Amino acid sequence: MNFRRRIQSEEPEINLIPLIDILLVILIFLAATTSFTRFQQLSVTLPQAGAQAVDPNPLRLAINKDGLFALGANLIADTSTQGLTNALNNAAGNQAQPVLLINADAQTAHENVVKAMEAARLAGIQRVNFATQQ
Repeated sequence: MNFRRRIQSEEPEINLIPLIDILLVILIFLAATTSFTRFQQLSVTLPQAGAQAVDPNPLRLAINKDGLFALGANLIADTSTQGLTNALNNAAGNQAQPVLLINADAQTAHENVVKAMEAARLAGIQRVNFATQQ
């Protein structure tokens, strides 16, 4: 009888099958939870900027950051849309096609600029320009 122990010289192996299974599950999870939305771009035709002759006598409406309006050199007390409309009608007088030039402070609320544009529409002013800096 041979009672000697055999010395096993086998090296341990790394079993890759569970690792591959886990990676496939993670891949399926990521593919299922990822959204594949494609953003559509709007087809917009942008206006071209160019130097044009400036109307020699526009109505100048200034809006400061506190929401105060001034038409020319006169401060407008009634800052409602109707008050602005009345002031624009009085300033336009009998001009056939008056031009409004809005000088709005960069810190002014968007609401004030929209209010000025609405007052110009109600006053029948069709040409509204905005003053900018270079």
